[in-house]
This record gives sequence, structure tokens and C-alpha cells, in this order.
Amino acid sequence: MLKGLLRYARNFSVSLLFKRERNIVLRDFFRYSLGQKVINNQTINPWSDKIYNETERSEALTKAINWLLHSQVSMGDGGFGSYRIITGWTTSYPETSGYIIPTLLHYNKEVQQNDILTNAIRCGDWLITIQKPSGGWQGEYMADNRAEVVFNTGQIIRGMVGLYKQTNDKKYLDSAVKACDWLCSIQENDGCWKKSAFMGVPRVYDSYVDAPLLQVYEITKNELYKQKAINNLNWIIDKKQLENGWFEDCDNTIKHNNRPILHTIAYTIDGLLESGLLLNDKKILDAAIKSADKLFELFSKHKYLNGRFDRNWKGSQDIICTGCAQTAIIWLELYKLTKNTQYLNAAMKMNDQLIFIQDRQVNESANTKGAIPGSYPLWGRYEAFNFPNWATKYFADSLLLEKECLQEAVTLSSTK
Repeated sequence: MLKGLLRYARNFSVSLLFKRERNIVLRDFFRYSLGQKVINNQTINPWSDKIYNETERSEALTKAINWLLHSQVSMGDGGFGSYRIITGWTTSYPETSGYIIPTLLHYNKEVQQNDILTNAIRCGDWLITIQKPSGGWQGEYMADNRAEVVFNTGQIIRGMVGLYKQTNDKKYLDSAVKACDWLCSIQENDGCWKKSAFMGVPRVYDSYVDAPLLQVYEITKNELYKQKAINNLNWIIDKKQLENGWFEDCDNTIKHNNRPILHTIAYTIDGLLESGLLLNDKKILDAAIKSADKLFELFSKHKYLNGRFDRNWKGSQDIICTGCAQTAIIWLELYKLTKNTQYLNAAMKMNDQLIFIQDRQVNESANTKGAIPGSYPLWGRYEAFNFPNWATKYFADSLLLEKECLQEAVTLSSTK
């Protein structure tokens, strides 16, 4: 605890020494701490009534993509890094670089800019060069020089599948197949992954690995990939999901496994939802919907989501922006599945909050402009004083999917 307090004191003091960083920290202080009001025993947050129009949403998306591209340029190797107010840019993060590729491909489909596709290809080609002989990819940032990790590998497969579908270049499929073969070879008999798992412990958010396995199955028709994914999905649903939708073994730590972060809860739900859609499996879809609806219920009641939740869905800790964007994506996917506009409305309200957080209205450098912080306020426990690239990636994904859903809603309404 003392070490944590000293780290926070250092972060605050150093950030206040530099004008642009100071502006960001002070802006969060005034907007978050002083902007809250208590009316009728309810906390009213400064973003509660903010609604952004179509133009503002489009501008927010453009700023997010531009920041991701700036991150890639700042790395120099083709990957994407994160920006830390105190220490500056990290090295590239292979895992998140892998799943940023589909974001760029999706955005490129919208704007038809060849340079965006070039950036995605550059990242994919770099990832192939650092793929381990086993077929896996290392964990954490490049400078950490870690061994291969199951979850991280699954996310890079997403990028390889996206590039293969976009370019029809077999080298991307070959890379994905090599990774899938490795994942299948180390799965435990009960369906979980323990070997080469983060911290060496099985985690339910590996459902987010099952979906890319199934994506490669759809291309190759290798039944092993499908069966290994189903094995893991059954392990999650049958052994780790409680009746109320909460998941055991869901956090990315051991210490706080009794109240996992929204980020990994959302990974788990989205992995189930993606997999259920790919398999057209009601059991898997129902498991995802059960948990997604609980988050919907909490958001509808409190108008925001906490960063952590215990087994009774009691929330704690400040907002984790990544998890909020991921949750909005889940609701948007459920809107597409069910046509229930309540999911669409909730996702749009969540995106309003994230645009509010992005729109700091201060003079800031290209290193932070358009980026989403790890937490709100900036000094929250998750990725404190940092702008992790995955937060901005999921924010962009949510805005892109929201646009598709709104177009679909208009079409449905015009045909009634």
C-alpha cells in the first residue's frame, strides 16, 4: 500500500510540472471531482446529460484513429505502443497491435484511405517477424521480452485473419494456422489453458481466444480448432459462470480475483458472444446475454459502470474506460442480434460518456490528443496516468459499430 501511495504521489507531482500534462490532470480534477453533484441522494456526474451529435461522433472517431496512427509512427517498428504521462512512450505491444489491425481495416472500409490499409499491413508484417518458433507471440511489451502467452496470441490471430481476408495473402493465414496449432497443442484436458497462460493460471477471458480459433476454423475447416474452442467455452459456462452471470477466475491478477475488472469481464462476455454467433449455439449466446444484461441493468440504474465487480455484482473502483467501450460493443452486437433498441440506446449513452472523456478541451500534444485514458479520472487505479492503446482501439470500434447499428435502425424503421 505504501509503495502504491508513493507511486501516486510521484505521478501527481511530476505530471503537474509539465504544462500540457498538468492541463489534462487539472481538467479531470475539475470535471470529475468538482463536477459531481448530489441531488435527491443520487450522484449526478458531469457527463450525465451530455449528448453528442453525428458530426461530433465522427470527429471523435477520426481523432481516435489519428492517435492510433501517431502511436504506430512513434514506435518505428510497425507496432503500436501506449503513452504514459510520466515516462513517455512504451515500446510496441504485440497483443494489442494484433487486434488494432481489424480496427484499422474496419475504418478503412468506411473512409477508403489506402494509407490506413498500408499501416495495417505494416503491422501484420512486423508481427510475423516476431512470431515465436512455437507459433505463439510474447506477452506484454516488446521491451519486457516475455515468453509466448495464450491470450496475447489469440488477439494477434484476429489481425492475421483480417489481413488474409483483406489481401488474400496466404502468409497471414499460414501465421494464424501456426498459432492455432500451438494453442490446440497446449490446451488442458478440461478445456482451459494453463500452460503459457498469463501468470500460469486458467482464466475465463480466454473465451476471447476461442473466437479467433473459430474464425480460422471457418477458413480452414480444421475441426480441431472448433473442438478446442468448444471445450474452453463449455469449461467457462459449466464450471465458472454463476447463476447471476458473474464469472470466477476472471481477473488479470490473483490478488483481486474476487472482484475482476470490467475490462476482463467484457473480454469474457464478448468472447462468448462472438463464439456463440459463429457456432450458432444458443447455450453460449444465452451465457453471454445473461452477463451482458446484468451490466445493462447496473448501467441503467447508476448511469455509469464501476471498474470492478464482486460476485454479487457490487461495484467498486473508478471507471475503466476500456471496459466501458467493450461493454458498449457488446450491447451493440446484441442490438444487431435482437433488434432491441434498449441495447442501442445504452451503448450510445456509454459512447457519449467516452466522447466526454476524450474531449478534454485543453491544449495537449499529439501524444495524448484523441486518446482515451486507462481510467477516468486519469489517476484511477487501472493504468493510472496512462493512455493504453487498447482503450482508444475499443473506443474506435464502438463508434464504428454504433454507426452501423444506427444505419440498420433507420432502415428497419423505414420498412415498418
